[in-house]
Amino acid sequence: MTDAELRALLIDCATLWQIGARIAVCTDGMEIVTNNGAFLLQRAPRDMRPIRWLLHTPERRAANRPPRAAPSIGAALTALRNALGAETGNKLRIGATA
Repeated sequence: MTDAELRALLIDCATLWQIGARIAVCTDGMEIVTNNGAFLLQRAPRDMRPIRWLLHTPERRAANRPPRAAPSIGAALTALRNALGAETGNKLRIGATA
């Protein structure tokens, strides 16, 4: 995934989650700036595999904690959505109802 593709994905997610955010490529990764502070999504170094993404939140920085590790972009986006306090929306359920 290129930086342009990742930025476009994050813009789409912010729109879907109804979060006002400015998303920009920076030297360290992808910066997501909201009213709640600045978040940073980075690609993990190869030697950290299977970890693929690192999410820095304002709360983790303030507590001197390391970034949250995620094994996939889906997991990283879920962690970001939760950190932003965005609504999860309706869940699709397939199958018989009880």
